[in-house]
Amino acid sequence: VTSSRRKNRKRHFQAPSLIRRRLMSSPLSKELRQKYNVRSMPIRKDDEVQVVRGHFKGNQVGKVVQSYRKKFVVYVEKIQRENANGTNVYVGIHPPNCLIVKLKLDKDRKSILDRRGKGRMAALGKDKG
Repeated sequence: VTSSRRKNRKRHFQAPSLIRRRLMSSPLSKELRQKYNVRSMPIRKDDEVQVVRGHFKGNQVGKVVQSYRKKFVVYVEKIQRENANGTNVYVGIHPPNCLIVKLKLDKDRKSILDRRGKGRMAALGKDKG
């Protein structure tokens, strides 16, 4: 494993889609963190997020409209700006700058949460012993 900035940047920007998914993770809200014992999850379409960093930070919650792995951004429902020709376009938000407030759960995602939560509980149990 290298600690070279140049090589890490190269691998980051040349990463294939399935690795980009993992790179595009967002932290979970305090309530979700308490419930599932997991700190962060890869973001996906239909998750509800709150932007906590950058120009668009605020308290309003919006649904993720699209996860654009090629550009490492997600598009959120209410975050738009006016284009030069007057049309409204979504503004890309970097996933770590979002807080997942509500997860879109399916059976695969549920099993991931269960597995990761169980591992974390085991690790916490060992520390206390």
